[in-house]
Amino acid sequence: MTLDWSGAPIAVVGIGADGWDGLGRAAQDAVRRAEVVLGSVRQLGFVPEEVAGERVSWPSPLVPALPELFERYARRRVAVLASGDPMFYGIGVTLARLFGPQALRVLPQPSSVSLAGARLGWSLAETPVVSVVGRPLETILPELADGRRVLVLSADENTPVQLAELLARNGFGASRLTVLEQLGGPAERVYSADAQEWKHEPGDPLNIVAIECVADPGHPRATRIPGLADSWYAGDGQLTKHEVRTLTLSALAPAPGELLWDVGGGSGTVAIEWCRTHPACRAVSFERIESRRRQITANAATLGVPHLEVRGEVLAELEKTAALPTPDAIFVGGGLTQDGLLETCWSHLGHGGRLVANAVTAESEALLLNWATAQGGELRKFQIYRAEPLGGFTAWRPQLPVTQWSVRKAATG
Repeated sequence: MTLDWSGAPIAVVGIGADGWDGLGRAAQDAVRRAEVVLGSVRQLGFVPEEVAGERVSWPSPLVPALPELFERYARRRVAVLASGDPMFYGIGVTLARLFGPQALRVLPQPSSVSLAGARLGWSLAETPVVSVVGRPLETILPELADGRRVLVLSADENTPVQLAELLARNGFGASRLTVLEQLGGPAERVYSADAQEWKHEPGDPLNIVAIECVADPGHPRATRIPGLADSWYAGDGQLTKHEVRTLTLSALAPAPGELLWDVGGGSGTVAIEWCRTHPACRAVSFERIESRRRQITANAATLGVPHLEVRGEVLAELEKTAALPTPDAIFVGGGLTQDGLLETCWSHLGHGGRLVANAVTAESEALLLNWATAQGGELRKFQIYRAEPLGGFTAWRPQLPVTQWSVRKAATG
C-alpha cells in the first residue's frame, strides 16, 4: 500500500565517496533548491555550507519513522541523499514502495558495485551481489561455488574478517577476498588475502568485499539444486529423505518470490531447499515440537537461508494469527490424518496454488486417495532402494514407500 504524496517530487540524489564535487549539475541543483535535505550524518557533511536547506539526519530505526517524517515536510521541497545508486539496495527502493515512483525524481551515481566491477575488471552481468546490511552473514552461503565470483555489500568494518571466518568454516578457505574501501573517494583503499590466511585489521566501515571462490575438494558440496545429502541436516532423524525430497520439490515447482507453507517441518528440509532455489523464495515451516523448531532454525542458518520463518503447529498458529500471507504452495509432510488439517490447508491456498502431500501409512494414503478423487491432481508412489553391505556382498535395502498427491487449486476449488 502506497501513501499519498501531494508535494513536489522528492529528489533522491545519489552521492558517492567523492562527495559534492562528484555530483552532476542536475543533482547539485536539486539539492540547492531543496528546503529540506535528508540523509545520514556522513552524507549531509558533503553538502556545502552555502546550500540553504535545512539538514535533517535520519532517525533510527529508519523505516518505521518515514511516514511521519515525510508528513512533517509535505509542504516543502525535499531532497534525500543516498549512497551511490539509490535504487540499488538503497533508500530509493523504500521510498518508491512507500509513495510510488511518480512521487520521486531519482538522480543516481555509480553504485559501489559498479565501481568495484570497474576496479576488478569483473562482468557485473555475471556476478551475483549479496547484501549483508541488516541481514545475517550466512545469506551468502547458497551463492558459493568453485570458480564463482561474488560481491558482498558489507554491514561495517567487521564484515571482511567475519566473512573470511565463515568461508574457512564452510569449505572455501582458499577463496581470495578483496576489500575495496571508500570507492571513488580520496581515501580509496584496496587489499586482498585468502580467507584462511586473513590477518587484516578492520578498516573503513564503507566497504565492499569481492570473493573469488575456491572450494575445498574434500568438503561436501551444497548446491541450489534440491536433494542435498541427508547428512547436511542435524536433528532427530525426522526428515524427508533426499531422493523423495528431490521429487517433492520438483512437484512443488518453486519460482522466484513465491511463498511456501511447510506443514510438519521436521528438520526443515523441504522449506530450506525451497528457499535455496532462489534468494527471493520465502517459506514458513510449521512444526509442533519445540526442539524441532530450534533445529529447523539452526539448519536454515547452516544452509544459508536464515530468513526462513519457523512457527508452531499449523492449526494453532492459524487460529491465533489471522493475517498470515497466502501461500503459493503448501507441502504437507506430517500430520495428514489430524482432524481438519488438510481441509484447513486447502482453504488457505489461493486459486492456482499448488499443494503436495506425502504419505507413508495406509491411513494417510487412503486420505490422499479420497482427496484426489474429489479434487483431481496426480497420484504417484515412490519406492527407493539403497545399496547396503550384506556380509561380504551388497544388497538393496528398501525404504518406506511414499505416496504423493500433487494438485493445483482451480478457481472453483
